[in-house]
Amino acid sequence: MFQGASAISLDAKGRLAVPTRYRDSILAQGEGRVVVTAHPHRCLLLYPAPAWEPIARKIMALPGFDPNVSAMQQLLVGHADELEMDSAGRILIAPTLRRLSGIDREVMMFGQGTHFKLWHPEAWEKQFEAFRQLAPGVLPPGMESLAL
Repeated sequence: MFQGASAISLDAKGRLAVPTRYRDSILAQGEGRVVVTAHPHRCLLLYPAPAWEPIARKIMALPGFDPNVSAMQQLLVGHADELEMDSAGRILIAPTLRRLSGIDREVMMFGQGTHFKLWHPEAWEKQFEAFRQLAPGVLPPGMESLAL
């Protein structure tokens, strides 16, 4: 399970060094193969390749004549980039994906269980601030009975 947050700097070529605490798991799950794609919230998703494959199949099985579905297919699957970690545990984030997410040099990497979200630090701060502005005690549906 991927969890936790990491602040990472991309190198001059746009490579992200996957934190060492996640490398063994990514190697075990996907032999070092990952998929990075765009997300509607202007962040990036990073999945071990085997975890991404069933998601991509489900997305592409949806009716493409629906303009909203088609847009999501184009965003999520159309921008998906399968990569292999190099011997130093780095992956090259494509310039197109960096541009779509606003990521340039600094990245916040958040574990999301089966995958990661990659955010430009300022974009993440805006998301976090929006979350903090929610009315106290208001939880998304399905989380009402969650005890932390």
